[in-house]
Amino acid sequence: MPDPLTASGLRADARRNRDQLLDAARALFSDRGPDVPMEEIARRAGVGVGTLYRRFSDRDTLIRAVALDTWTRLLADARTAEAEEPDAWHALRRILQLTVHLRVVVRMSMFSPRASAVLRDSPEAYEIRSALLGRLERLVDAAQADGALRPDVGAGDLTAVVGMIIHELPDLPDDLGAQVSARCIGLVLDGLAAPARSPLPGTPVRIGELLPWASARPGE
Repeated sequence: MPDPLTASGLRADARRNRDQLLDAARALFSDRGPDVPMEEIARRAGVGVGTLYRRFSDRDTLIRAVALDTWTRLLADARTAEAEEPDAWHALRRILQLTVHLRVVVRMSMFSPRASAVLRDSPEAYEIRSALLGRLERLVDAAQADGALRPDVGAGDLTAVVGMIIHELPDLPDDLGAQVSARCIGLVLDGLAAPARSPLPGTPVRIGELLPWASARPGE
């Protein structure tokens, strides 16, 4: 039987159903949290609840699949940005503008103990999360070495700011919410560019300080 967390080996119709279910769950989890009824997810995806359970055997499997799919898409976009942009600063700007799509993962991790435990205990989540955070730290270091990013910030500072923007947005229509997120991140990016207009208190925050659990392997 194919791994329910991947689309490999699925027929075209089954893969389409899986993608529709992930998109529906991502939207509902983002708006209302991961405890939304499974029947409602199936209804939004336009499939029967039996189809949902054939693709994802339980709620924890669906939570994990939504997070992994979201992280995987962002990692692919980050790799593309590095390949296409002229330098680390432009790649970093492009990636940070895409992080608004992480709202669903941030909301699940912060407000659902169940989802937080599912993602913390998943080896797949650890690997993809480590790849993303490691790439962010390398880009921060490279952009600072180039003199484009102010030197008094760390990757943890960027992660904190993006997390607050994603978390604090009120319930808005999708198009307005996306616009507000993009504008907020644009303002933040202008403040990150070198030279700094004013000094920051304290010292640069690294991801390991901000998110000590992020580097912990499942079971540790």
